[in-house]
Amino acid sequence: MLELFRALDEAKKLLKKARFVQVSERDNWNLEAGRRYFFTRNYSTIAAFAIGKKYVPGNGCYIIGAHTDSPCLKLKSISKVTKGRYLEVGVQTYGGGLWHTWFDRDLTIAGRVIMREGKDVYSHKLVRIDEPILRIPNLAIHLDRNVQDGFKVNTHGHLVPVLATSIKAELNKVVARNGPVDSEDDKEKSNKITNTDDSRHHSILLQLLATQLGCEPNDISDFELQACDNQPSTIAGAMKEFIFSGRLDNLCMSFCSLKAWPYELPFLVRDQLGLFLSFQFINFAMCCTMPICGFTIPATSLGDWF
Repeated sequence: MLELFRALDEAKKLLKKARFVQVSERDNWNLEAGRRYFFTRNYSTIAAFAIGKKYVPGNGCYIIGAHTDSPCLKLKSISKVTKGRYLEVGVQTYGGGLWHTWFDRDLTIAGRVIMREGKDVYSHKLVRIDEPILRIPNLAIHLDRNVQDGFKVNTHGHLVPVLATSIKAELNKVVARNGPVDSEDDKEKSNKITNTDDSRHHSILLQLLATQLGCEPNDISDFELQACDNQPSTIAGAMKEFIFSGRLDNLCMSFCSLKAWPYELPFLVRDQLGLFLSFQFINFAMCCTMPICGFTIPATSLGDWF
């Protein structure tokens, strides 16, 4: 299942395969009729457009819009939480989600990381830990008999995923990643990897990210991560006619709006007078209407693009 940034990365691959040319908002554009282009913004928004061969300024345009985001639990800028000898991860809700469905699921984290590669040199990398590392447990029934009468999720008190026990984390500090500490060099390496001093996040969380990225924990400058279900999507049902997956709302719209380009584009570009645009953006709450020709977007939202 694709989270926000990886969905956009896959969208770029689809467009390049369909011979779209990437342009930058920082540059002056020399656009040609009959050609196709796309640009991205903040690694979270993508806009693709094709210019009909008979297009002249003033002609109309056809727009299809889809959003790339969905309700989720985003890690806080200070995520370090410790309660009752458990290491927990502070998260905040994004969008209007069905939060009760997040309990008792195998959760992992995914998103983007800003890495420090030198003095005043930073890079952006996508990351996903492909194993369950988080859990939001339900309370046992005998500890909450009234739950059958209705359970209202307290997003601040209930939605705090468990990462590890504090005892296990402490034991991990005296052992190197690949075995016991045998020398001073190993000890120094172990401390650098497993005992990163960061008051904002648990060191064990930074270790997991660093291992996945192939860097040191101290190289991680910042990140934008979200908790997500580790259970993969699947085609299911007795007749294999259903897709069981989260985020179907945004992923289906985004995928279909892009996948249609290679099949419809030759006709559109060759014979049409208009401009054809596809937008995928972060704007979960924005209201769209759907006429026959596609999505229409309020003019106030278009102002951010042009």
